[in-house]
Amino acid sequence: MDILLTLQDEFKLKKAQVENTVKLIDEGNTIPFIARYRKELTGSLDDQVLRELFDRLTYLRNLNERRLNVFNLITEQEKMTDEIEESLKKAKTLTEIEDIYRPFKPKRRTRATIAKEKGLEPLANIIFAQKLNINIEDAAKDFINEEKEVNTIEDAIEGAKDIIAEIISDDATIRSLIRNKVFQIGKIKSVASDKEAESVYEMYYEYEEKISSIASHRVLALNRGESENFLSIKVVVDDELILKLINKKVNEENKYTDATISEVVEDSYSRLIFPSIERDIRNSLTDVAQEGAIKVFGENLGQLLMQVPIKGKTVLAFDPGFRTGCKIACVDETGKVLYTDVAYCTPPQNKIEESFKKLVPVIEKHNVDMIAIGNGTASRETESFVVDLIKKFDKKIYYVMVNEAGASVYSASKLAATEFPEYDVAIRSAISIARRLQDPLAELVKIDPKSIGVGQYQHDMNQKRLDECLSGVVESCVNSVGVDLSTASASLLSYIAGVSKTVANNIVAHREAQGVFKNRKQLLKVKSLGPKTYEQCVGFLRIADGENVLDNTAVHPESYDIAEKLIKSAGFTLDDVKKRELENFNLEDEDIERISKELEIGIPTLKDIVSELKKPGRDPREDMPLPLLRSDVLSIEDLEEGMVLYGTVRNLIDFGIFVDIGVHHDGLVHISEISDAYIKHPLDVVKVGDVIRVKVMSVDLAKARIALTMRGIE
Repeated sequence: MDILLTLQDEFKLKKAQVENTVKLIDEGNTIPFIARYRKELTGSLDDQVLRELFDRLTYLRNLNERRLNVFNLITEQEKMTDEIEESLKKAKTLTEIEDIYRPFKPKRRTRATIAKEKGLEPLANIIFAQKLNINIEDAAKDFINEEKEVNTIEDAIEGAKDIIAEIISDDATIRSLIRNKVFQIGKIKSVASDKEAESVYEMYYEYEEKISSIASHRVLALNRGESENFLSIKVVVDDELILKLINKKVNEENKYTDATISEVVEDSYSRLIFPSIERDIRNSLTDVAQEGAIKVFGENLGQLLMQVPIKGKTVLAFDPGFRTGCKIACVDETGKVLYTDVAYCTPPQNKIEESFKKLVPVIEKHNVDMIAIGNGTASRETESFVVDLIKKFDKKIYYVMVNEAGASVYSASKLAATEFPEYDVAIRSAISIARRLQDPLAELVKIDPKSIGVGQYQHDMNQKRLDECLSGVVESCVNSVGVDLSTASASLLSYIAGVSKTVANNIVAHREAQGVFKNRKQLLKVKSLGPKTYEQCVGFLRIADGENVLDNTAVHPESYDIAEKLIKSAGFTLDDVKKRELENFNLEDEDIERISKELEIGIPTLKDIVSELKKPGRDPREDMPLPLLRSDVLSIEDLEEGMVLYGTVRNLIDFGIFVDIGVHHDGLVHISEISDAYIKHPLDVVKVGDVIRVKVMSVDLAKARIALTMRGIE
């Protein structure tokens, strides 16, 4: 298989794009570096396409490796034929290659291998290649052998039939034919293990759907229901139709006169082929469903990480609780902790006045602008208290409900203990909630992505694949924003292209020992940070008040000379760039082409440089929607059908979106209620963090369920 040609066809790319990209990957370049600084070579492929291409490249290389391995294994058995070799060359999936290898694969003891040990393989060959006038009983007489426990003609024939059944089962063409047909016409059927048991899987207690059309989220739900012993699942198909297909295939070369081979086909299908095909199809459905869910998880995570930071605000954070009270943390605009305490402003203590007396002076002393409330247990009661608290001030103070998923995981971690050794676990969680509002990206990278709460069935996934995907998402987000070398934590730095955890810790250690970085070149003095790592990471690291304003941009040092020539030719200086006096600096297309030739630089890189010179230190998250700021509170009991509200998209899954409308319980907008037009997936319309208008369709107080719609709103 020509891997480069395959990638070219599958991704609809030019030959040079694929060749250059693969070469860059093989040279050890990171995906963020390739996406940002080698656009001329890749044709400006973005990091998402590059990651998909890298994954596919890895798969195809593994496929070719297995192809060669199987070729050698069959050759060693001296059973390689031109037909097998051609089939191996044409195989496009690992499943096809394993089907080809199946007849030659060492087997555990089966009925067929036992029959072969009894010397019945020649009889099986006679029967399977029978002519019109063969008499099977006469042929079987010669194989009776009491020493080998073949006592009768019937024993010999049954043993031979077992061998033929395995031959049919091992036929790669037959397996492929049946697998495709079952996928085409088969159904997934589920029944309840106990119809009286109550569970979230009740809709699947008697359920059937075509394999070819079943949605991924239903596959995952069925799998989980089965693993929790609520459901029994099987693949159902028209067995008579399948048997006809196998018989037709088996009889292509031979015309059988009796029912022996038909019996063998039925046995082979029911005992060997179908159970294996059923497993293949279930595994295939699961793989596709998991990849889809992982992709959605990645999309959600990326959108959550890229939420706009609330900069320049002093934040008072509440980590809500009942019996143990609300843990309080106040942090300044840089995230420095100013104050911590516990307020018993929720049931059962309800020390409201005492909490007011405690917190009003704190808000006044530190000039608090914003209050962050974790959205977990007791958040509804805490929110009510906060609304009354901010009414005591003449100035406008807003509060924001912050998704606290993963905060408890972080607060109990070794990292949190290192960052805040003087605070207990509960207070660390409140600090994390405050900082999460100020800079979601910087805080969320400290937490295992699987614990952030924007996935679907994440614990049922292939964990290695999930970790790879989510790490890639975090890496893309961190590198697209850039990192301030003067303040970045080791956790944040470890996601920068080319920077390992060891190097990240070394950067922080160097900063603490030598003081803040004044220029990017000083990175080369960091232990274990060599020229290759420097090349990969330096463009994503920022120095806000350094010696060269270009160090506060995404312009790579390899392009500094070009950037300076461009600035000079436009009549500006580096000092002008620092003062943002190039903000309105624009080039016409003909100017870009001319300068590109004069400076011998590609047009994509030139455009990137111009963009960076206009706004040094720019944060791309500035273009994202602000979080929903609140100053009043609703309860689920306040909701009425037809009420229109603003809400924040908290999670997004295949069948809809969950929206926080400020009543502690997220409402569901089913996919059919997202848009008047048909959409394949909620991602087509909304993303995590979006502030949207929704209308209340229904409220189930008993089950705390809220049905919302985005349709029909004036």
